Amino acid sequence: MDVSGILNTGVQGFQDAASRANKAAQEIASQSVEDASQAGINQQDLTSSIVDLKVAEIDARASVEIIETASDLVGTLLDVKA
Repeated sequence: MDVSGILNTGVQGFQDAASRANKAAQEIASQSVEDASQAGINQQDLTSSIVDLKVAEIDARASVEIIETASDLVGTLLDVKA
């Protein structure tokens, strides 16, 4: 069983999710929200960025679960070996 591979998958997934969340947050912040009725604000882009941010959050949580599972697995393996 390759525990380090599982852990690396979780860490990589978390880093990817954090990167996507940062990008979505920057896109949201770049839009002026003082008056959303003005033509300068594209509601479609804003909505898409908010959805992207939420998806990145869910992906990050899933990656954390993978990391926690890998950690538990290492602990179990150490207990069995001891």
